[in-house]
Amino acid sequence: MFEQWIRPVIVVAALSCLPALAQPTFRDPLNVPPMPSALAAHAPLNAVVRAGDRLVAVGLRGTILYSEDFGKNWQQAQSPSSTDLTAVYFTTPLLGWAVGHQGVVLHSRDGGRRWEKQLDGLAIGALLRQQGQETNALALPTQGSSDFPLLDVWFESAQNGFVIGAFNLILRTEDGGKSWSNWSSRTQNPQALHLYAIRPAAGGVYIAGEQGLLLRLNPAKQHFEGVTTPYKGSYFNLVGTPQLILAIGLRGTAYRSTDQGQSWQKAETGLSSSLAAGTVRADGSIVLVSLAGDLLQSHDQGRTFTRRSLEQPAPYFAVADAGEACLSLVGLRGVRQVK
Repeated sequence: MFEQWIRPVIVVAALSCLPALAQPTFRDPLNVPPMPSALAAHAPLNAVVRAGDRLVAVGLRGTILYSEDFGKNWQQAQSPSSTDLTAVYFTTPLLGWAVGHQGVVLHSRDGGRRWEKQLDGLAIGALLRQQGQETNALALPTQGSSDFPLLDVWFESAQNGFVIGAFNLILRTEDGGKSWSNWSSRTQNPQALHLYAIRPAAGGVYIAGEQGLLLRLNPAKQHFEGVTTPYKGSYFNLVGTPQLILAIGLRGTAYRSTDQGQSWQKAETGLSSSLAAGTVRADGSIVLVSLAGDLLQSHDQGRTFTRRSLEQPAPYFAVADAGEACLSLVGLRGVRQVK
């Protein structure tokens, strides 16, 4: 650990002794396309989803990949930004959105092959000031900052959707991302806790966050209201079906509810490692992945889970049903297909 910190310091000190050289002009990664790489499928990736019969994955340095053969081969998409991406969602096989650091929101209209920028941190900062962000000042990172980390995205239709992120940041669009409104004051989150995941589940829309935060959208009031759960640690993600909400997070924690959050039952996972993500497969089974490389499966709506043993496990950040009895896992070592 000591060597990991001291080595860069020594290198920087040594370079500072060299004669001054002409420095290249700084190029903001927000406006620089990702470098093409034949190894992109092995680079760190943060999210993967189905887009019809296609798979789309996003990750560090703006990497966006798509596969048209259920994960056997991957191609790098065209994107205008190389800032780190954290989440991706498709509401139809063609229409998708990806979000990440520096407040970036990207949009694809062709199933993930090409992307365009719809929003960034500079625009978010201006929006918050314009719409009276003083009602929830904690959502502003620092004065003049444009680094608004967006951590998840969900669209209920081609027009209506949400992006969420750190410090209770939540934005809504009703025109497919052309314009946005600030919803940070429409949450029961006075501490401005981070918002990690937004999902439809059990006939509602839910947001999971740190310190046991769980919110549910009240459509009539246009407000996200608090839902009481038995756990006070962070929930990193949600898995939803028309009947079930499954909240997962730190130390293998998983709680399930079938009555819209009125009561909760603990799901025994047998893990001490944090659960990062999950998905519902076409056969109705639920799959979860952990930061320690665990893969869990449930065939009883999340009541019980069994652990699958994987060779050479790695930290996994997301999972998608890849069809043909396969799963697509993404994480620190890129994409992995599992039968």
